[in-house]
Amino acid sequence: MSKNLLEQLRQMTVVVADTGDIQAIEKFKPQDATTNPSLITAAAQMPEYQGIVDQTLLQAKKDAGAGATQAQIVSLAFDRLAVAFGLKILQIIPGRVSTEVDARLSYDTEATLTKARDLIAQYKAAGIGRDRVLIKIATTWEGIRAAEILEKEGIHCNLTLLFGLHQAIACAEAGITLISPFVGRILDWYKKDTGRDSYLAAEDPGVLSVTKIYNYYKKFGYKTEVMGASFRNFGEITELAGSDLLTISPSLLAELQATVGELPRKLDPAKAANLEIEKISIDKATYDKMHAADRMATDKLDEGIKGFTKALEDLEKLLADRLVRLETEVVAAH
Repeated sequence: MSKNLLEQLRQMTVVVADTGDIQAIEKFKPQDATTNPSLITAAAQMPEYQGIVDQTLLQAKKDAGAGATQAQIVSLAFDRLAVAFGLKILQIIPGRVSTEVDARLSYDTEATLTKARDLIAQYKAAGIGRDRVLIKIATTWEGIRAAEILEKEGIHCNLTLLFGLHQAIACAEAGITLISPFVGRILDWYKKDTGRDSYLAAEDPGVLSVTKIYNYYKKFGYKTEVMGASFRNFGEITELAGSDLLTISPSLLAELQATVGELPRKLDPAKAANLEIEKISIDKATYDKMHAADRMATDKLDEGIKGFTKALEDLEKLLADRLVRLETEVVAAH
């Protein structure tokens, strides 16, 4: 009897859950989990997580001190909320959780370093070691430089919003632990740019991009792991079977689990070793030149940072509104 596709995928690829929903993580039991501001915002609005949100806000208010403004309390609570969800997730999964640095710091190396070290300190205070946390940083040149320093300090990074080979090579040369190339967002861009409404899975531009990055890494023996992310459909996942990791939404995990059939391995280090690939060395000038020449990567990196920034602002507004309600309830109780 054939196994379902999710079981088969797990035999060749580390399956990661792309969600802040703790119940979904309990259901699918992934090895790792990754969150971002949009996912945390969605989870923070679910009634079952109201307790975590309220507790985090009240503690932040207390720690910020009597003279703190609402904005200061909310900012403190936001970072802590990401860690609070991370800690809940780590109780369920055996592996690592990815926690994201504020996207508004994407072009500021020093501010990214400060924020990343603070997140790691919060996890440490809660008894969680560095081996179980990946700090998520946008793949700008400044973000890659910050991640390179963090990796030397033993803080592992997951570089996100990655769309082009130049970004991937710069990460590998900087000794980054993990990258998250965005398959579905690449597909979105090409569909809009070409006016096509669909691509066969094997010709999907996002699939081809990740395949190229994976083969480059394996050909030249880089240790940086490739984790395909942001899937739009089932076929994108099956075409990347064999990738080091894949981070998949609960709805697509359910689809893989419900489907029985053969799942052939598509990405393989042994095959990559025999490919003819030109080695490229990336400095800032080369990175900037390749980035400018890649319209898709330029558009999607910019759009992704703006999208994560908006999600952060939405979450801050949600927290500010909730704080007002909590304060009113406290006054009413007295």
